[in-house]
Amino acid sequence: MKYRILGKTGFEISEVSLGTWQLGGRWGEQFSEKTAMQIMEKAVENGINFFDTADVYNDGLSEIAIGKFLKKAGKRIYVATKCGRKLNPHTTEGYNEKNIKAFINDSLARMQLDAIDLIQLHCPPTDVYYSPEVFDVLEDIKN
Repeated sequence: MKYRILGKTGFEISEVSLGTWQLGGRWGEQFSEKTAMQIMEKAVENGINFFDTADVYNDGLSEIAIGKFLKKAGKRIYVATKCGRKLNPHTTEGYNEKNIKAFINDSLARMQLDAIDLIQLHCPPTDVYYSPEVFDVLEDIKN
């Protein structure tokens, strides 16, 4: 496996990550915690140390499975999660400090983590990219 530094983070992550939509059980068979653990174990055995998930993957089930795996992984696994798709309606106004912080806190609780390595906005409306307030909130959370 080859590794790269992720942006300015200093994190040395695998060039291949594990996307975890399938851990939430929306593709193929019904969710199985045993299968989820086997998928993550195989990924780590093959040098993957970066998992990508989202709070909406089967309403957080993917994040819960990742949290359980991280407790026994025995090595550093970096986690990226996405937030924002739970908004209903899914509008620019929903990407505000209260909602963003709530989404992140919920993800932290599901994964039983103190920090998340990378937060991504999940398919936000285009106008969100032009909202300095959103980026101020994300910068504040980072610090």
